Amino acid sequence: MIEVRGLRHRSLDIGALDIRPGITSVIGPNGSGKTTFLKCCAGITEPVAGTVLVDGVSPRSTEVGWVNEFPDRNILFETVADEVASPLRFRRISCRETADRVDRQLVFMGIPLLRDRPIRELSGGEKILVALAAALIHRPRLLVLDESDSHLDETRALLIDALLRTSGVPYVIRCTQQMESAARGDQVVYLENGRAGYSGSPPEVFASLAGTAFYPLSRRCGI
Repeated sequence: MIEVRGLRHRSLDIGALDIRPGITSVIGPNGSGKTTFLKCCAGITEPVAGTVLVDGVSPRSTEVGWVNEFPDRNILFETVADEVASPLRFRRISCRETADRVDRQLVFMGIPLLRDRPIRELSGGEKILVALAAALIHRPRLLVLDESDSHLDETRALLIDALLRTSGVPYVIRCTQQMESAARGDQVVYLENGRAGYSGSPPEVFASLAGTAFYPLSRRCGI
């Protein structure tokens, strides 16, 4: 369980929130504190008050993968193989094991043909897949995605949903503006004015959001 208690930072004011294993979608209006919340969960930002614990441990003592909304801000190296390998090299994993794990990761992501491509030649969607491959290769306990699906069409977004399901990562927290994607998760957290207005399963949360811009189109149409 990820336990959020008394979390206060900038606009955030969350008294108590529990996040279960699985895929949790964080939604809400612009300026509601979504990115700040994700950064606190990932350990990138230390809140001014309160705690976030991942199975009883601080995020900074937990293996965490992070994918930014803008893939170019994630990427450090020139080629796909070097970028995906970088988390393992920083941990001083042997060259042979690193090469093997990179090849397996690229196959898992469905992008083995990109292995030797320069990053600058990739599309936005391909860069997201590379950033996600790098975030997953060190087998994090928590994966945090900040609107990484904003550059993807529906087909590729569905692919990433499937990859997240089979990645073996216990906790995935993602911020998204795509309500159809949010509805496919296990839990939804709706933030407004820095507070967790609703939290629960997608049917529970979206029932409270009927008639708003955050209600999935498929539910409006009864699909």
